[in-house]
Amino acid sequence: MTSPRMSDADVVVVGAGIVGLAVAREIRRRHPTLSLALLEAEGDVARHQSGHNSGVIHSGVYYTPGSLKARLCVEGATLMYQFCDEHAIAYERCGKLIVALEESELPGLDELERRGRANGVSRLRRLDAGQIAEVEPGCRGVAALHCPDTGIVDYRLVAAAMAEELRASGASLHFSTRVVSLRREGDVTLVETTRGLVRAGAVVTCAGLWSDRLAVASGADRDPRIIPFRGAYVTLNPSPAPVVRGLVYPVPNPDLPFLGVHVTKLIDGDLVLGPTALLVPARDGYRLGHFRWRDLLDILTWPGTWRLARRFWRAGLVEVAMATSRRRFLASAVRYVPALTDLGLRQGASAGVRAQALGADGTLVDDFVLSQTPGAFHVRNAPSPAATSSLALAAEIVDRLEASPSWTFA
Repeated sequence: MTSPRMSDADVVVVGAGIVGLAVAREIRRRHPTLSLALLEAEGDVARHQSGHNSGVIHSGVYYTPGSLKARLCVEGATLMYQFCDEHAIAYERCGKLIVALEESELPGLDELERRGRANGVSRLRRLDAGQIAEVEPGCRGVAALHCPDTGIVDYRLVAAAMAEELRASGASLHFSTRVVSLRREGDVTLVETTRGLVRAGAVVTCAGLWSDRLAVASGADRDPRIIPFRGAYVTLNPSPAPVVRGLVYPVPNPDLPFLGVHVTKLIDGDLVLGPTALLVPARDGYRLGHFRWRDLLDILTWPGTWRLARRFWRAGLVEVAMATSRRRFLASAVRYVPALTDLGLRQGASAGVRAQALGADGTLVDDFVLSQTPGAFHVRNAPSPAATSSLALAAEIVDRLEASPSWTFA
């Protein structure tokens, strides 16, 4: 995609994933007279996490009450449905079933129900074994939670619509423009890019998989560090009759911020299983075996990596097995949707890479992380449900900017 000539701007937003686009859009809506530039390292919008996910509009059932994720997911889902309506973007409120297969999983299901009700998830319903078939005839379990307002959409189309809004408003979008560093001089932030220097009154960085590096290059603390986890998806062969009506998830491991391999309808009609959560040695590790020396060194030299490995080495071995065996992949989902056995899998797989913040103490950070350096505001951790939450998260960020004495909006 061709980018316009670089020029200085009142506000620069770094990153054209869905969060960066939403932030730029919110700034533009509130402050239409400011000059605004969006800088993106790739050749188009949504090239990483925003364009490599399962397209779920989450309801907010998983997240710790009081956290940013909990508050912004519920609000963000409402805003996302409204945005799709306004821009004629197809979506489906297909609902989600979270299934407990064994009695030992019931405490986990109880906790999800408690969180969902505390977070204000609408129409949340607890089902017993007999009621599961009323929602998903092909599913089995001892109990389940039904979230009817969970939906599916293609976030690439959402991102493209946001980009078109920005262009129409007069914002300047620059692609193939990687930001190298930021530094504050007086009341100006100097943005060093691969296409030259940009002077900005203020900068917001939404750099996803590279968010920690850009924040540290701006003077921020190096903790937390982004560790890349590859999530693979496999597609099931088509079925003459629908195998599932909506989305079917297992009860997740409460100690990890991953949701387990689940059955997902895509908005194009395909049925996929995934994702896995395999730590990989490249921040763009979409292919197994791909690595980058700097990314590998970042992983190996971070003390949190070794503390995490000591706690979860068994879970890591399971992920390695899943990544190398399609049979294991399918077997993990057949436990709660037995009819999947008859479908079989298409050849090949797709994958995304999750930017997961990892503390030096080995803690997988399970909330959005926002921070500031002089003249810059950083989104340090924005994994799922960031796409669902993007419009609400953008409003939160701009609220904080407007309340900060070091930021001046014309």
